Amino acid sequence: MATTTRPSDAVSTEAWAAAHGRLIESLQSLIRIPSINPPEPPGAELEAARWLGQALVEAGIPAEVHELVPGRGSVTARLRGDGTGGAPLLLMSHLDVVPAPPEGWTHDPFGAEIADGWLYGRGAVDMKDLLAMQLEVMRLLAGEARAAGRDPASDPVPGLRRDVLFASVADEEAGGLNGAALLALERPDTLRAAAAINEAGGVAVDIGARRLYPIQVAEKGITVFRLTFRGIWGHGSMPRSENANVLAAEAVTKLSAAWPARLTDVTKAMLDRTIAALDGSDDLPPEALRLLRAAASGDARASAAALAGVCLPVYTRVLDAMLRDTLSPNILHGGVKFNIVPGMASLEVDVRRLPGTTEEDMEARIRERLGPELSGVTDIEALISSEPLVHPYEDPDGLFPILEAAIRDHDPAGIPVPAMAPFGTDAKHLLDLGVPTYGFSPLRQPPGETYIERWHGIDERVSVEGLRWGLPVLYDAVRRFCA
Repeated sequence: MATTTRPSDAVSTEAWAAAHGRLIESLQSLIRIPSINPPEPPGAELEAARWLGQALVEAGIPAEVHELVPGRGSVTARLRGDGTGGAPLLLMSHLDVVPAPPEGWTHDPFGAEIADGWLYGRGAVDMKDLLAMQLEVMRLLAGEARAAGRDPASDPVPGLRRDVLFASVADEEAGGLNGAALLALERPDTLRAAAAINEAGGVAVDIGARRLYPIQVAEKGITVFRLTFRGIWGHGSMPRSENANVLAAEAVTKLSAAWPARLTDVTKAMLDRTIAALDGSDDLPPEALRLLRAAASGDARASAAALAGVCLPVYTRVLDAMLRDTLSPNILHGGVKFNIVPGMASLEVDVRRLPGTTEEDMEARIRERLGPELSGVTDIEALISSEPLVHPYEDPDGLFPILEAAIRDHDPAGIPVPAMAPFGTDAKHLLDLGVPTYGFSPLRQPPGETYIERWHGIDERVSVEGLRWGLPVLYDAVRRFCA
């Protein structure tokens, strides 16, 4: 049920129009700073951090730019509540983006052009859109303090009982070690909070005639393994089975088959709540509901088929990734010359682990798939590792119910559900600080938009109207949790 009042209703129409205009301008300015990771050009993350810091200062909000690694910038700020409501709320984002070779793009990846209601550019959805929305919420709150005769640099914002922290960091796209991880280690005061709002959730997914809003409460763990295959060197004119490239190719074949499905509590909750909301309606055909029920019961055969025919194929793949540990063989190196049989080859695999699956479990499964003979000539080394995360979503006093209510208030037909991201975010760096982190980038885009496929893809774009819808949703969530 939607709540009876929305904090955003107290903001005038004129103030919202000005806020929406600033939001679009800020997003365009941020996209036009090519803060590519790995740094290209060097210092662009720092340039983006300085731009953001200046924007906060101009709004009357003291901001600190952190250059914890030369050329890698992060920025933090704080608005104050009256201190009676508990620990702060953290608005978290990242400044860096992945490279964007212009081939295939219909618009300049760093031009931030608007065409037919879409704003194009690298970072439009990953994730300078949420960054711009968070900045605008901070500006709105600071403006309300000034309107009440208070100084947002030092005085409480009217109606806030908690502080609001703001942190936009470098290096998320390469694991966050030069951004959120360093900030958590060296300046934990800038991140420690009762809860955090981060990327990747609250975006409408059309399912039949209804809209699902998955809110990220969990993410899979990550392990990157390097497999090194020990073959026998020799002359290319005399092929042999101990060719290390042949061993690597055999391993790719063995490891590429899907791993068994396993239903986690979060994914079951997502499916159960979706089914409950759709049951008895005409939004889905009976066969689709039957498949969803089968997936929710743990029937592995239904996992890939459960949403087929009722939503875009990409969301079928996302659901399938939520239902199993995954392994993707992504980098293969071997050979030194065309006429030398390689005696050494390496394969790097991207493993995403469900909650409850350990790194040791996955290494054991890899060796089992390889078989004793191939495993006997294979060394396995973990290069990167982070644990799965699951944050509370049943606590009536937590952040999650407030995020649900904010969605329903602005889309009464929407279905907010808890969800697990198949990828990783900077949330992992808040784990040691005890900060439960929720993916909430509220957007309602036109039906058929492949939002998640825009991440790291060509023609990354965000709907201008979607941003207009999402800003008051985020504002309401912040206001309610901090009140």
